[in-house]
Amino acid sequence: MTILLLEDDELLGECARLGLVQRGFLVEWVADIRSARAALKENSCDCVLLDLGLPDGDGMDFLRQLRKNGNDIPVIIITARYALEERIRGLEYGADDYVAKPYSLDELAARIRAVMRRREGRASNILDLGGIQLDPTRGTAIRDGKTVELSAIEFRLLRYFMEHAGKIQSREKLLQAICGDDTEQVSSNLLDVHIHHLRKKIGSENIKTVRGLGYMFTKDD
Repeated sequence: MTILLLEDDELLGECARLGLVQRGFLVEWVADIRSARAALKENSCDCVLLDLGLPDGDGMDFLRQLRKNGNDIPVIIITARYALEERIRGLEYGADDYVAKPYSLDELAARIRAVMRRREGRASNILDLGGIQLDPTRGTAIRDGKTVELSAIEFRLLRYFMEHAGKIQSREKLLQAICGDDTEQVSSNLLDVHIHHLRKKIGSENIKTVRGLGYMFTKDD
């Protein structure tokens, strides 16, 4: 899941970015509204974490303009401005959730996943596709009624595939999903090795190679 983090405080932004990467998210961190608009235009993001007090404008105005333009990307406001009137205004402007600073990174990650579940029409956090049931909370994967033993990297990779089922994923995105920001220090062959092992464990029919573009997890059995 790719998160656009809009936070101008350098310390808070870096802590949030590192914490969310450790919890299995891909994070693009920007510090102003202009950069956020460019990121949304150029990249495919799944959710926006929005601070309100920004150097080039107010986050509420940015949110209102997003919705006015028909952009329905999930938005979670993260701010110290937690008065009742502020929360009501944020939700009425189109925010999907509102989190007060200081916040727990575990709670923030859970709220992101809850917002995404609601958007996708899922009542449960369990991913059930292609004959596989993946439970991120328990860290378990089941195929045809049998538990599949996965390494931590294989689990992160499978989770990313299933969260983006039916969409082609580039090698770069998949490497970032399993390695965070350390992709430059990792051999590109690492991805092929883990995909090979994952295919042996869950079945090769679920993960398709799209020549010249990357890989795709199929939605059907």
